Amino acid sequence: MIVDVALGARAYPIHIAPGLLGAAAPVLAPFARGGRLVVVTDETVAALHLETLAAGLPGIALETIVLPPGEATKDWAHLQLVVERLLALGIERSDAVVALGGGVIGDLVGFACSMLKRGCRFVQVPTTLLSQVDSSVGGKTAINVRAGKNLVGAFHQPVAVLIDPDVLATLPRRELMAGYAEVVKYGLINDADFFAWCEAHGEAVLNGDSAAQIHAIAHSCRAKAAVVAADERETDDVRALLNLGHTFGHAFEAETGFSSRLLHGEAVALGMVQAFRLSASLGLCAAADAARVARHLAGLGFTIEPAALNLDCSAARLVEHMTHDKKMSAGRLAFIMARGIGQSFVSREVELADVEAFLAVQLAG
Repeated sequence: MIVDVALGARAYPIHIAPGLLGAAAPVLAPFARGGRLVVVTDETVAALHLETLAAGLPGIALETIVLPPGEATKDWAHLQLVVERLLALGIERSDAVVALGGGVIGDLVGFACSMLKRGCRFVQVPTTLLSQVDSSVGGKTAINVRAGKNLVGAFHQPVAVLIDPDVLATLPRRELMAGYAEVVKYGLINDADFFAWCEAHGEAVLNGDSAAQIHAIAHSCRAKAAVVAADERETDDVRALLNLGHTFGHAFEAETGFSSRLLHGEAVALGMVQAFRLSASLGLCAAADAARVARHLAGLGFTIEPAALNLDCSAARLVEHMTHDKKMSAGRLAFIMARGIGQSFVSREVELADVEAFLAVQLAG
């Protein structure tokens, strides 16, 4: 199936089909200049999927740039490495670099392409559930810096996205769970019926049920495409809703060093629980809704209690991490709050002192 991201001159298709990686020529061959494509990937993905992609592109030579796996690769040093390697390979503005991997590779390659020769094209080929349902769509590209996650980057839309659900069979359950958190997010933002579907089918998604995975991916892509089309550069608070759980989540990630101790999706799941609990504590939504969110995520194995992270930090330190958030404006932090399941909204009226007090209780367990 094809989901269109309607952005006028920057519009692009999201292609979704099982087995698509091994039959990628119809999507990718039009971007091969002189019979070659440059693919940037990481060592883990290269070992699992590069051969399949090559087989799906008969007659096209692949030039590859293979990076170390993990969040630590999304930094200045690897950004410079990718840019210099692409220049050495003679990349032109009319070329399209293929980002084959999860969110780290997609973000890094997209940012490199946004700068290279003032902007060259790239194609997202996401290989994790998280990147398939979230980071590969919408054109947000960035690297992490000492001050925080994704603080240096650019909006740079891909020219196409190629999603093959079959690659998810190579992922451990923990990685699938990290992606599933972003799936649930779409239901919690503005689609209570989809959250109910997640309650009924979440375990099937994580257990590799193909039909459930395809439905989750396609629905998520449609939801994100609609938001991006309405607010591409997050200027009207529409796209900001996609950050549900992220303000809390990024603070937990920062305190754990953006490491494998806490994956991004795990942090988002924990953050969404906190967002609903804070909303309930402030009288914005029913405590039963917050409990329902926590119950669903805990039932699938997510950590929903900050105390379980055994962080050696204060609530004030977590709030300090939050103040580095990109959504800060005039000294006020935008929190994504909820009036109920499927009823999220942006608020700049939440006092950081209240958040600190709330987190102190959560950290105490």
